[in-house]
Amino acid sequence: MGGGVLLAFYLVALLAPLTAPEDPNHQVLIERLKAPSLDHPMGTDGLGRDILSRAIWGGRVSLTLSVVATLVSILIGVQVGLIAGWFGGWLDNILMRTADVFLAFPIFILLITVVAIYGSSIYLLIVFLGLAAWPETARFARAEVLSLRKREFVLATQVCGARDRRILIVHILPQLIPLLMVAATLRVAIVILVEAALSYFGLGVTPPSPSWGNMVADGRTYLATAWWITTFPGVLIVVTVLMYNVLGDGLRGVFDPPRVSRL
Repeated sequence: MGGGVLLAFYLVALLAPLTAPEDPNHQVLIERLKAPSLDHPMGTDGLGRDILSRAIWGGRVSLTLSVVATLVSILIGVQVGLIAGWFGGWLDNILMRTADVFLAFPIFILLITVVAIYGSSIYLLIVFLGLAAWPETARFARAEVLSLRKREFVLATQVCGARDRRILIVHILPQLIPLLMVAATLRVAIVILVEAALSYFGLGVTPPSPSWGNMVADGRTYLATAWWITTFPGVLIVVTVLMYNVLGDGLRGVFDPPRVSRL
């Protein structure tokens, strides 16, 4: 169910030029703050823009940004975790203490500081969100490598003279992929929330480009009179995060089923 709903969201967002009924930035001031109707199923905002069209285009930004940022964090974290867990010693200490330093800072406060200094754009957000999230992936990968390095199949490859790089890439990394897929689904959900929060405070995707976060922010001043401006993008955020968590739980059940004791 989670995968099906997310697939539908991504298809609608990726085909935004075909699925969106209007240009997301098209303003018709005479139709501003119109309630949901057949012409505008999600109503219009304070500038007369169609909220459904903006939600579709905003989903294209929010969903793509979150997935790419998660991939960046996984690529960095997996490499660091593999190296730290396999080689150990002083290299492990340096890498893990660096990860601890990143984890010591609240991610949201760190991102606000970085965006305030370097400005905000979609590409910078991808890099910043990816760099902020790698320590957790690194610690997870390191823990798995520590448990795998003493397994018989790894010891057999060492006896056969395989190099460290080949062992890590060919024999250990494939063992991590199923668990990384589960972790990635949960990480994407967190990134969506962080991006939405940054956009809400004006530090994420900059207008007029729509994202679900800045759409929620646009409706702050109209909560009493035009609830739909904030409600519909907020519901999309909630449903997307919920479906990612459902997908993650389902994948965990597939790749790591609970062990049932036999009588």
